[in-house]
Amino acid sequence: MERIVVEFGMFETLFLAVIGIYIGDFLRDKFPVLKKYCLPAPVVGGTIISIITMILYYANIIEPNFDFQTVNTLFYCLFFAASGTAASMSLLKKGGKLVLIFVVIAALLSIGQNALALGVGNALNVNPLISMMTGSIPLSGGHGNAASFAPVAIKLGAPEAAMEVAIASATFGLIAGSLLGGPFGNFVIKKHGFENETVQIKDMSMNEKAQEIFVNRSNMMSAVLLLVTACGIGQVIFLILEHFLSKYNISIPIHVCAMLGGILVRVYLDKTKKADDALIESLDIVGDFSLALFVAMSIVTMKLWQLAGLGFSLIILLVAQIIFILLFTYFITFRALGKNYDAAVMAVGHLGFGTGAVPVSMTTMKTVCDKYRFSQIAFFVVPVIGGFINNLTNAFIITTFLNIAAGMV
Repeated sequence: MERIVVEFGMFETLFLAVIGIYIGDFLRDKFPVLKKYCLPAPVVGGTIISIITMILYYANIIEPNFDFQTVNTLFYCLFFAASGTAASMSLLKKGGKLVLIFVVIAALLSIGQNALALGVGNALNVNPLISMMTGSIPLSGGHGNAASFAPVAIKLGAPEAAMEVAIASATFGLIAGSLLGGPFGNFVIKKHGFENETVQIKDMSMNEKAQEIFVNRSNMMSAVLLLVTACGIGQVIFLILEHFLSKYNISIPIHVCAMLGGILVRVYLDKTKKADDALIESLDIVGDFSLALFVAMSIVTMKLWQLAGLGFSLIILLVAQIIFILLFTYFITFRALGKNYDAAVMAVGHLGFGTGAVPVSMTTMKTVCDKYRFSQIAFFVVPVIGGFINNLTNAFIITTFLNIAAGMV
């Protein structure tokens, strides 16, 4: 029986993502363990839908194709623009030192991932260029790097299967990061007693507030218009940077530029004293909405059957990577960034983009913060490192290790 190729258009894919969020919320309410270990609703519901499509694929019923890139980019950029508007001047000053520390830590993780891939791969007699497809290329780099660097590995002598392995490894990392980030953050916070600190801070803030923040139609309309403006500013920044950096083969992610646009909007709001609590809350709501839809679509559209191409040796390589990342983010990232609540949330973020994608960082951090308290510094530092600087350092590290791997073949 031949599978029927079913094309899911932009709105159908968006509809599936919303269903995934509803399913995730329902299951989190029915099974408190999901909330206890900070598993995000978009991840829970989205994973269920992607499992259903995988079953339909293996039953030779349908092969789904999803049109989601354009609308996903919109929600992705809106979320990062909202993250930028949360960055006040005091936060920017406070985050500078942590950004520098995180740059070094993120580079060390990428180096460790590639060294581990070559070491374990050599022990398992896996082609070094293939084992590199389980290192920082698909994990810290995600699907984008997997698609970009696999052809480079093939030119250096890797088998044609390198592309399939890299894409499957990126999918594996996306799933692992989505499922492990929340429980990891919950473990770190409870182990170090930060939940007690959280209760005290919440009580203080509630006593200090004279009145609740009321969000109305005017606030929400202003928030949406400001975030679209921020995305427009970000696009201009993106085009300017692309013009000057393209000759050096350096690409800047559009969502980082959207975040810069959001920061400029926040500077304007602070200067004109328009950044009242209701508007900031409205911006945050639009950001949460955008993040939920983006993550749900990313999970719903995963083609889990791609993982079937991974052999036993490659599964061992990827499991070794996940163990390494968990140990690294706990013993190095968490401690180097201050060993406090904010550091715990940033370690969750590092686990997220260290296994494949900044959106995983953001949604797992948000779920942890929803249970405990918000960490402004984490939501500023992690996107800057994971979405921008790590892309540059990782590209240099990958190129170096690919040349080493080619010499080992």
